[in-house]
Amino acid sequence: MKKTVFAVALVALGTAALAHGGVKNKDVMARMEVMKTIGDQMKIIGAMAKGEAAFDASAANDALTEIAAQSAQIGSLFETRADDPKSEALPAIWKDWEDFAHLASAAETTAEGLIGTVSAQAGLGPALGQLGGTCKACHSKYRK
Repeated sequence: MKKTVFAVALVALGTAALAHGGVKNKDVMARMEVMKTIGDQMKIIGAMAKGEAAFDASAANDALTEIAAQSAQIGSLFETRADDPKSEALPAIWKDWEDFAHLASAAETTAEGLIGTVSAQAGLGPALGQLGGTCKACHSKYRK
């Protein structure tokens, strides 16, 4: 289950980078850049979790710090509806704003709660599972 959540989170965040080409709306681009940065930080942690990169507690916690900082911007970036053919944001965001804002806040809170807790490679999987769960909870409802 944890591997599935992790894989879904990485695929979901990784494909966002491909969608950036041709974006004309600056607000949509700003949202995509934040999501790309979160995805990049998840990849740092994921590479260490899979043994593709050497475990580095400082780098893992720096990535969590960046995920929290970027996640803190999500609510404000979506407050005003902005459309673009390349946007993967569903109109449901603005129809159910309270739920969306709650889920965006949960991503920040989860990342903040994990900062400083990863001291061994074994802690990466559970951290990714928690973060991936917050990503999936939002993306499954509010992303194409």
